[in-house]
Amino acid sequence: MKDGPNIIGIAALIGDHARAEVLSALMSGMALTATELADIAGVTKQTISAHLAKLVDAGLLAVEAQGRHRYFRLADDDVARLLESLMNVAFRTGALRLRSSPREPALRKARVCYDHLAGELGVLVYERLLAHGAFIPDADGLGLTGAGSAMIEAIGVDPAAAAGTRRTFCRTCLDWSERRHHLAGALGDALLARFEELGWARRSLDSRVVAFSDAGEQALRVWLA
Repeated sequence: MKDGPNIIGIAALIGDHARAEVLSALMSGMALTATELADIAGVTKQTISAHLAKLVDAGLLAVEAQGRHRYFRLADDDVARLLESLMNVAFRTGALRLRSSPREPALRKARVCYDHLAGELGVLVYERLLAHGAFIPDADGLGLTGAGSAMIEAIGVDPAAAAGTRRTFCRTCLDWSERRHHLAGALGDALLARFEELGWARRSLDSRVVAFSDAGEQALRVWLA
């Protein structure tokens, strides 16, 4: 008996090599032009235009016009979560690239996972906050305890502002490289933004790498201690 939504169309869209490269690139959280995405996917501008039209029509991508340019990004958090899950399954089942990028060690250290911090340091943030009793389960994922709110506020993040958004406040996300959880949701987004504001870290413009300075990583570890 055939019940529920039909996943065939979405699966076919994601399963194409060029479109998969586009979706993976947009997990950086940045909006990119068709020209930039064509370079990433290794196809012509005409070909990428057809791919992007299909992804937009399917609700996987959103597009915004700015001047002469059109910028493409993931449509929403649900799409990012789907891609996160696929990356985890791919890693677990051994579906790895034949040749690793020179940036692979940096990606494993710290990277953007849509809008939050992933990799070794992302896992460290979640596990140290958890050890300090920062979280309590709630209906939507995780909430903050009093101790958790105090820790978050100590580095200048307002938990109430993050909780006031329309998205999930706080949840875990399984990290494909560490095989442990890092912190996602509006709180994960706010924390990464704050790390950048403090000058502890900066996002790479041409990859998902988040580069922490030596002083920034030390400051992060001091805060978590």
